Amino acid sequence: MTRPVIIQTERGLTIAGTRITIYDVMDYVKAQYPPQFIRALLNLTEEQINTALDYIQSHRAHVEQEYQIVLQEAEELRRYYEEQNRERIAKVRAQPPKPGTEAIREKLQQMRARRESKV
Repeated sequence: MTRPVIIQTERGLTIAGTRITIYDVMDYVKAQYPPQFIRALLNLTEEQINTALDYIQSHRAHVEQEYQIVLQEAEELRRYYEEQNRERIAKVRAQPPKPGTEAIREKLQQMRARRESKV
């Protein structure tokens, strides 16, 4: 009898022996990354990535449904922590720069400006 590769944990459907969930794999599948790239990114074996992709394909409706719930919960957590830390972030941003960091701060501002101008 073979050992299951996809197991149910408190984190959801997980690749056995890892902390990687099917939903982690789904992020890359949705972005249309090739299987070998996903495998390398997540440091999976050939068997693990193939089993995960087969599981997603075989149980597509169920996995999609759970994936949407995971995305919704992640967004709710992001908003919660953003709200919780709004005041703290504002205080940090209002502090004067530490001496000796002027050059790096200027470089970061230039990079941010270039990135925002591309959008």
